[in-house]
Amino acid sequence: MGRMTASPGRRVLLAAPRGYCAGVDRAVIAVEKALEQYGAPVYVRHEIVHNKYVVRTLEKKGAIFVERTEEVPPGNIVMFSAHGVAPVVHEEAERGRLATIDATCPLVTKVHKEAVRFAGEDYDILLIGHEGHEEVIGTSGEAPDHITLVDGPGDVDKVEVRDPSKVVWLSQTTLSVDETMETVDALKEKFPQLISPPSDDICYATQNRQLAVKQMGAEAELVIVVGSRNSSNSKRLVEVAKLAGSREAYLVDFASEIDEAWLEGVTTVGVTSGASVPEVLVEEVLEWLGERGYGDVELVKAAEESITFSLPKELRRDLREEAAALVAQRGGAGSASGPEGASAE
Repeated sequence: MGRMTASPGRRVLLAAPRGYCAGVDRAVIAVEKALEQYGAPVYVRHEIVHNKYVVRTLEKKGAIFVERTEEVPPGNIVMFSAHGVAPVVHEEAERGRLATIDATCPLVTKVHKEAVRFAGEDYDILLIGHEGHEEVIGTSGEAPDHITLVDGPGDVDKVEVRDPSKVVWLSQTTLSVDETMETVDALKEKFPQLISPPSDDICYATQNRQLAVKQMGAEAELVIVVGSRNSSNSKRLVEVAKLAGSREAYLVDFASEIDEAWLEGVTTVGVTSGASVPEVLVEEVLEWLGERGYGDVELVKAAEESITFSLPKELRRDLREEAAALVAQRGGAGSASGPEGASAE
């Protein structure tokens, strides 16, 4: 433990809430529980959550991360990440005779269900989100013929729909609240009859973390966001900090990535972390700053969070036995009563 010193006038503003949201917490615990219950290996399709440290830690415990369902040998257990998957992925798992655990965040599942419902009513769906992000790929896969991706306000000009009186917008759960509303306003100008989702798609955790950074960014000359490069919600926090008035904001995975030059002329440093970041990484950053005279830590509290989600129900079954049974049905496409039955939700 380094020495913590507080130099006069130097302080850290620590955002609350920060770090793990309920969906990430549930997904990470689900991988750990699956490894405990069924033993290694447990395959995970795509990074369970977008965080380097979490993925490395789970790999050490016996999780194997794959990009494609086909990479998992038949008769194994595969878990779907918190970002959700398209229906075709459930079919791939069935064909590959795999037992599945779906760790999709319930708030992402909500957006999937909205997509299915509006597509069923033959609406054109404008999905606001980042191209190539797993969550967008998963949601789009629910109704590919009805969904058009709108990647920010600049995309609005080229959006075309079949019937301007039957258009709805949905969004990725981890976007910037302000930019999304800017996109929605531009879409409403173009399609005055555009309807909104029954409830906000950007999740509570994304909104709360942005709110805390807004309050902090106005006072901090430097904001350090702990998070990984491929984490959408973490990258948004950097943008929000700059827009809120912070001179500089940086995204780091670990304290060791902080450059001392960033502290030049800085009296107030804001610290926060994305929704897939364990608190231990934030503690290391605080310690690093403390060793350099920023030992005075004030909490900037934007909201209380008490939401929790129950673990995926598949963890209550003997999936090893189910996986073995699927392989024993060699050549059969699997029966609807197998683990794939759980994917119809």
